This record gives sequence, C-alpha cells and structure tokens, in this order.
Amino acid sequence: MDKKAMYQLTYGLFILTAREGEKDNGCIVNTVSQVTTEPNRITVAVNKKNYTHDMILRTGEFNVSVLTEKSTFGTFKHWGFQSGAEVDKLEAVEYQRSGNGIVYIANECNAYISARVVSATDLGTHTLFLADVTDCAVLSEDNSVTYQYYQKNIKAAPAAQEKKKGFICTVCGYIYEGDTLPEGFICPWCKHPASDFKPL
Repeated sequence: MDKKAMYQLTYGLFILTAREGEKDNGCIVNTVSQVTTEPNRITVAVNKKNYTHDMILRTGEFNVSVLTEKSTFGTFKHWGFQSGAEVDKLEAVEYQRSGNGIVYIANECNAYISARVVSATDLGTHTLFLADVTDCAVLSEDNSVTYQYYQKNIKAAPAAQEKKKGFICTVCGYIYEGDTLPEGFICPWCKHPASDFKPL
C-alpha cells in the first residue's frame, strides 16, 4: 500500500486558535470541513498531542484562519513545529480578536471562522470536533493554500549541501540524525509516524 496516495486528497491548511483564561495558543491543521449549511457547521480533527486540542476540549470554542498561497514556510514552522505548552506562539505575531475573544491571523490568511463545539468524538490519536459557526469574515481574495501546493511550493527542501546521516520526514522535512530510526518514532513537528520517514 502506498500511503502517499492519501496526499492526493484535496484539503487546505489552517491555523486553529483557542483561548483559555489569559492563555492564547494555536496550531496548524489540515482537516477543517463544512459539513452542513443549515445549521452552518464545520468539523476539525485535532491531534491529542497538540496543546490547542486540550484547550478546545475544555473551553468548547475555537477560530480557524484560512491560510493562502502567499503564506511562508516560517508561518508553518511557527504554528506547527513547536508546542504552545513551551512557547508563547503569539509573541511577535500580528493578530486580531474576533467577537468570541479568540485570536485570528489576518496576514497570509483570506478568511477566519469562529466556532462553538457541539460534540467531540474520540478517534484514538485525534478528536473530531463538530462545531456551530458563530462568526466568519473574508479577509482577502488570495487563493487558499492546499496541502499539495504547500508540498510543492512552500515547504523548505533540505539544503543539498548538508551531508547528515539519518532520516527525513517526507511530510514536513524534519531530520532525525542517527543510524536507525527508533521503533514507534513520531515526528516531533508534524506528528507523523516512522513510516513517513526515508533515509537521507
């Protein structure tokens, strides 16, 4: 089975944000979909290892900022390759707040959607949140970025001159240095398994 066939599914990339007390946080997700228009509802699947996951589980609210083709690799690295449990992701980032008090990102995004959780379904590694859309707005006319566009045009390729011994994640580009990849290894950046790594 060639799991790379899954990469051919068309879906976008988004910044998912939440707020709990005075703590703001966010992460990159690729699973936001509108499921009904009456009522206007969306779903998002969030990895349980993401700090944002637990914030949404506890507060029941979140925002989605829709990334565009003008987004940079630095944006994906900032929101997706580090944990909000260890860093303040809003430090040195321009943002605005919607009516629910949660931040959304206007730069490099073409819309935001605010939502309130209706139900949470345990999917094992992820939780699928079904949510009512409570607010939304168009921010620009720029094209939404797809996962395929990200892979071909935004993701930073490893420098050709680097001669490291190890394995590279074919999803995000993370490099694990070493002779063997530990059994059950999970990419610390994108949370994909060892099967998505190839030798350098």
